[in-house]
Amino acid sequence: MPGVASLAAGQYYAHPRNAFWPIMGVLFDAGPELPYPERLARLLDARIALWDVIGRCQRVGSLDSAIATDSIEANDLPGLFAACPGLTHVFFNGSAAEAAFRKHIGPACTRQDLTLTRLPSTSPAHAALGLADKLAAWQAVRIHLTES
Repeated sequence: MPGVASLAAGQYYAHPRNAFWPIMGVLFDAGPELPYPERLARLLDARIALWDVIGRCQRVGSLDSAIATDSIEANDLPGLFAACPGLTHVFFNGSAAEAAFRKHIGPACTRQDLTLTRLPSTSPAHAALGLADKLAAWQAVRIHLTES
């Protein structure tokens, strides 16, 4: 679920210390210096879609740990998967996204051909890894797209 800064801006990964857009800049020339619509267009050109597992929830602040679990409403990812048979890989931005997917989407997902990969969170709250380590792990996205 987007944090407070992202919801206020109406943009994914809008927190200025989130590493997502700097990483996308290195991997796909979709860095934070570009206007948001152009960043999205470049990701789309690279065959990347962004969508949260959680569509709605109650939370105070931006931390995933503050989400009231009984308030979670998942996005219709099974519908997306059915509409996009060419989609073969789902990359999760952190363990919270992966856990939400497995709990709320996994049982309803009929696409057994999907590969699911958890990457380190780009959130500034995930400070255990620096930008270089996060970038090294996120190279998996570009490698997958190059090989497919």
